[in-house]
Amino acid sequence: MVTHVSAEAKGDERGALLAFIEEQRGGIRRALLGLTEEQARTRPSASELSLGGLLKHVAEVEQIWLARAAQESPAVRRDASNWHESFELVGEETVASQLAHWEQVAAATEKFIRSAPSLDDTFPLPPDPWFPPEGRVSLRWLCLHLIRETARHAGHADILRESLDGKTAFELVAMEKAEG
Repeated sequence: MVTHVSAEAKGDERGALLAFIEEQRGGIRRALLGLTEEQARTRPSASELSLGGLLKHVAEVEQIWLARAAQESPAVRRDASNWHESFELVGEETVASQLAHWEQVAAATEKFIRSAPSLDDTFPLPPDPWFPPEGRVSLRWLCLHLIRETARHAGHADILRESLDGKTAFELVAMEKAEG
């Protein structure tokens, strides 16, 4: 569910982009409200997606893109042998630990974007076959990509949550306000 994002301060493009990223993060966090660990690991549809797995995935993807922009190595390297683990809680991972991790990643994203000299600054794309050879993207593109990526998965989260216990985004926003 889309919630209202306040208008940015005049000329604060970074603030506007970061606010929209945070709004979409909120959709995923809300979808997890009141669930047990077991429910968060449940796959209520034909897909392999669970709410806990989506949470882990969006935090990991955001960190990977932030590392690319900073031209650093990502915290976790994925390939065909472990890609599936980016969509599931494994070992001692919990919803709480992933939420805490995502909070750190979000803070790092905000700091990086706010401290960059310009949103027009670019960084190289990795040499993956789905990217153009020697492609580069701007920090503005990065923010828009994080909005798109997180929003797509927030929509998945809405469907998964409703499939688990019938709660809709409207009810979850009300729950969040009551807890807040």
